[in-house]
Amino acid sequence: MVHKVHQLPRTRRCELLDIPRSSSYYHPQPVSEEDKALMRLIDRIHLEKPYLGSRRIVDALTEHGHKTDRKRVQRLMRLMGIQAIHPGPKTSKRHPQHKIYPYLLRNLDINRANQVWSSDVTYIPMASGFLYLTVIMDCYSRKVLSWRVSNSLDVSFCVDALEEAIYRYGTPDIFNTDQGSQYTSEAFTKVLKNHGIEISMDGKGAWRDNVFVERLWRSVKYEEVYLNAYESAPEARQSLTKYFRFYNEKRKHQTLMATPDQVYYESIRLPKAG
Repeated sequence: MVHKVHQLPRTRRCELLDIPRSSSYYHPQPVSEEDKALMRLIDRIHLEKPYLGSRRIVDALTEHGHKTDRKRVQRLMRLMGIQAIHPGPKTSKRHPQHKIYPYLLRNLDINRANQVWSSDVTYIPMASGFLYLTVIMDCYSRKVLSWRVSNSLDVSFCVDALEEAIYRYGTPDIFNTDQGSQYTSEAFTKVLKNHGIEISMDGKGAWRDNVFVERLWRSVKYEEVYLNAYESAPEARQSLTKYFRFYNEKRKHQTLMATPDQVYYESIRLPKAG
């Protein structure tokens, strides 16, 4: 997107894209097949034991017959956008220039649909590459309101998912996320502010606040992603479309004892959206 033949100055283009100017000169290198294999295994280990840091993931990889070093694992975890979810000084990938908003869910009784929405991003392995998946979820019903996949961690696909959810379902009272740079960016928070939505952000290490989406990732990966080696992004989108339809309409949530659609539409007492 930061193309040298564009009419706008590079500095202004970087401001509009909310990226450092130094990053605009970087040309990404392809990920090796060996690294892709390690990333798939790291993803499984992280999903099973999300509290493991890079040092203990190295040990787990060794147990699986993959000898590697901590620096390599840390680099791959950064590329995947994952980190150990335990309290610590660096548990969120914050952007130093982005505003951090207060946490609004403490002692809040979430008792209806469209009261609190939440979002997160996860890594999706493919047969030859990987994607990132983001969802917008209603915390009361666990309904997936919208989702997007992308081949980069750029904020635009998160904004697209947010705008679709608002277009289809209206607005929540509160939108809660972690302190990741996608969610603290001006592009994302501006949409929330323009619709009068209160912004809530988890404190560092407060991973339990996003536990509903974390549980969704486990379901998506074990019931869909790991069973299908997607060959391309279009194939991934098509297959995930079927899964999320099943998740919302057919799959009864273990705690709610009903499907997310049933809980959501009963709460708002409106006919089902087309």
